[in-house]
Amino acid sequence: MSVRPRAGRQPDLARLARLHGTPLLVVDCAVLRAQYRRLAAALPGVRLYYALKPLPHPSVVRTLGVLGAGFDVATTGEIDVVRAAGHPGSCCLHTHPIKKDADIRAALRRGVRRFVVDNADEIVKFRPHRRRAELLLRVSFRNPTALIDLSRKFGCEPGDAPVLLGLARTLGIRVRGLSFHVGSQVADADTYVAAIESCAGIMERSAASGTALDVLDIGGGFPIAYGTPVPSIERLCAPIRRSLRRLPAGIDVLAEPGRYLAGPAGTCVCSVVGRARRDGRWWYYLDDGIYGTFSGQVVDHVRYPVDSLGVRGRRESSVLAGPTCDSYDIVGEDVRLPPLAIGDLVVGRMMGAYTAASATDFNFVPRARIVAVNERQGG
Repeated sequence: MSVRPRAGRQPDLARLARLHGTPLLVVDCAVLRAQYRRLAAALPGVRLYYALKPLPHPSVVRTLGVLGAGFDVATTGEIDVVRAAGHPGSCCLHTHPIKKDADIRAALRRGVRRFVVDNADEIVKFRPHRRRAELLLRVSFRNPTALIDLSRKFGCEPGDAPVLLGLARTLGIRVRGLSFHVGSQVADADTYVAAIESCAGIMERSAASGTALDVLDIGGGFPIAYGTPVPSIERLCAPIRRSLRRLPAGIDVLAEPGRYLAGPAGTCVCSVVGRARRDGRWWYYLDDGIYGTFSGQVVDHVRYPVDSLGVRGRRESSVLAGPTCDSYDIVGEDVRLPPLAIGDLVVGRMMGAYTAASATDFNFVPRARIVAVNERQGG
């Protein structure tokens, strides 16, 4: 659902809660636009493909598509979200390295032409589709300092790249370039720089062997502040820019931001539906929790800034519990809150990424409704 607050105003969360009920995930498209423009300015000349995985919502796709974004997709369902929002499949990059043949065929039928692979079996899968598809070879660069090391599950070793490129050449499959992803919530540019330099060497050797590569996808991982400081995007990207400038002329550089765009745009609004005094502390039971929008605390390993909305009073250590009949469903064990009553609102900030997208139907508790605001440019 999309609503339009008065232009230039922050979303009135209490009003939206009265209008739509709770729980809500409010997506502020004005924040999406600001994040996109800031990252684009920090990485000039880099084509940004929004990774749908953190928040595959039509309002997000429409907002970023207007700004010129492409879309990083991993499933047929994500492609369908992009197309339903008015964008052709040709603006998508299919980045899941492991696919069924049915997945490849479904993507091709929907207009997707560029796919990521990372091993010989996946390259061979494209032999029947070699006239319609082109590939990027994903290279692994392990990063133990990342919140989630995405090269643990995907990517070939840099030393294996020449053999895989040779296999594709033998099969008549066009490989356009390389891709990598240094991990999630990365606060240091060193791994990006090392990966770019390594890929530059692979591309140089590939050209000498007869396969010219002209695309480099540097992935995502750009961090946001959940309550602890992270480098500004300008500071993080400065050494990345310098490294990209050393690439040979004519290389088309892509990136796959997800969390950086969606995270700050999302605010969770939930209600206190019950309370109890236990062991000297208030327990407040919410209509959203770990199995719902706060699922990112489990699957994404982050803690969101949480506070009451419009309630004053002396703050004390409190427990926030979710709505399911499961003792694991605890949002926070030591949250400093004023005294709350049933019906009061609790708000979680920076909750656009890996929240609603990973929510479940456990206990048949309804998921949060997603409400987009400021989708029009004036907002």
